Amino acid sequence: MSSRVTLAQWQMLAAVVDHGSFARAAEAVHKSPSTLNHAVHRLEALLGVPLLEPVGRNVRLTEAGEMLLRRARQLIESASALEDVAQALSQGMESEISLAVDQLFPSDLLARALEGFSAAYPQVRIQLHETTLTGGSELWDAGQVDLLVSALPQEGQLGSLLVRETFVAVAAPRHPLHALGRPLDLRDLEQHRQLVVRDSSRSTGMDAGWLKAEERWTVSHLATSVDLAERGLGFAWLPRSRISQALTQGVLVPLPLLNGGEREIDIHLYLPDADSAGPGVRAMVEQLHHSVQGG
Repeated sequence: MSSRVTLAQWQMLAAVVDHGSFARAAEAVHKSPSTLNHAVHRLEALLGVPLLEPVGRNVRLTEAGEMLLRRARQLIESASALEDVAQALSQGMESEISLAVDQLFPSDLLARALEGFSAAYPQVRIQLHETTLTGGSELWDAGQVDLLVSALPQEGQLGSLLVRETFVAVAAPRHPLHALGRPLDLRDLEQHRQLVVRDSSRSTGMDAGWLKAEERWTVSHLATSVDLAERGLGFAWLPRSRISQALTQGVLVPLPLLNGGEREIDIHLYLPDADSAGPGVRAMVEQLHHSVQGG
């Protein structure tokens, strides 16, 4: 059953309420006061309840009008958003973009990029895959993502450098390795539990870094590795951007390794084909670079 009330009538009622009078609303929406007056009275007649009441030379909502307009505004906003989506689609804007981002990429930079993208294109859905090691490459090779942020080189592709991340060998201050009170070598590490993050690839697993500890716990998320290290349950090489606060507060302490206590990894952004990429993908690329540059 079709509604007798139109969206335009609700929009005109909202304009009158927002501007406080028919005259001011008419000027704002470029309609005559009589047009607005007729629309509101017609709306009241169709609904069978008074929506406005006079207050001097102005008008205000009745109790019933407040409740009904509150719900009607949701319809008005939805209709506006629908028009934005249609306009974006007509200009070639994607309805959804998918990106695989290695967990090594600083989370604050990722959040800043997504926030900037959302502000510009709120109607575009985002599929974010948080990957580890070859997991992102697997999605990339299968054509399941539009963008890839990875610390691994992609065969036949030239990525653009986003950020250089520093990994630091750390452990909680009460960890037995710190109790040795001297510079450490790899033989010292072999006697203690190492925390590593599992490759998120479903088909091929990849081990990375130094993995010679007799005990090793493998977890799925970088955040879990950080948490376990802070609890004194093992040592790990962790990205400085993820543990900067823990280092400042002394929750984690760098291990005094003779060599290899720190290492740097370049994280690149890969785009399949810049010429055929849609406006949403290009905008996300711009936001990622902008976030890294401190924008």
